[in-house]
Amino acid sequence: MSEETPGGGPPAGPGVDALLERARSELDRLGPHAAADAARAGALLVDIRYAALRERDGTIPGALIVERNELEWRLDPLCDHRLPEATDHDLRVIVVCDEGYASSLAAVSLRRLGLRRATDLDGGFQAWRAAGLPVRRP
Repeated sequence: MSEETPGGGPPAGPGVDALLERARSELDRLGPHAAADAARAGALLVDIRYAALRERDGTIPGALIVERNELEWRLDPLCDHRLPEATDHDLRVIVVCDEGYASSLAAVSLRRLGLRRATDLDGGFQAWRAAGLPVRRP
């Protein structure tokens, strides 16, 4: 007998917490200082926060702004809608969200596209700012 959801529908999935845990097990997540070092060495920081958060808190100088709903199209080296920075599948991409949750899921999505070096910033923009790293104010 299969387990049903409280509303009587089909069985529920594992839940977002389990999905996040599984995603993070695939990543070598970077802390703020390691991400800054990687960016200096040529990694691409990609800020997927929505505009209101960037306007409220500022941005990381040099980070590429790509809305989450466009991320895969903009960074897939095979896509006609890619950004000039999306040169090949060996590109090191560090995805940044506000607190490091959505970025983990986004980084795994990029890995599924073949960007094998994609990861995310543990703690997101808030951890970057708390670490005293450069922020461009709104």
